[in-house]
Amino acid sequence: MNVIKGEITNIKVDGCLSLVGINVGDTRFSVIIIDTPETVSYLKTGNLIKVIFKETEVIVGKGAKHHISLQNKLIGRVISIESGKLLSKVIIETAAGRIVSVITTNAVNQLGIEEGSEVTAMIKTNEIMLAE
Repeated sequence: MNVIKGEITNIKVDGCLSLVGINVGDTRFSVIIIDTPETVSYLKTGNLIKVIFKETEVIVGKGAKHHISLQNKLIGRVISIESGKLLSKVIIETAAGRIVSVITTNAVNQLGIEEGSEVTAMIKTNEIMLAE
């Protein structure tokens, strides 16, 4: 699991859903959760929070420019790749910290990802969990 620490900057509520803005250093995350400030005590602006997401939920794009709907984009450099026959573990150094992505080895080869490559790690807002 990827676990990084951030600070809640804003919360928008609609019914039982909350769209939570979180700053991790200079990086901004957007997270949608099925909780509200009324249902969980840690959901308050200014609170420190853990941002948690699976390695298999990190999409990797080569380079820094990607015009897609994913809002959580972390630009970084690949510092390590461990490739197997089917899957590869890609470790990316970003301004928010190290992010691990598990993608297919075919994708690594097709994109020409190697150590030192500039990539963008992307995570969907609904694939991120929060914890105190």
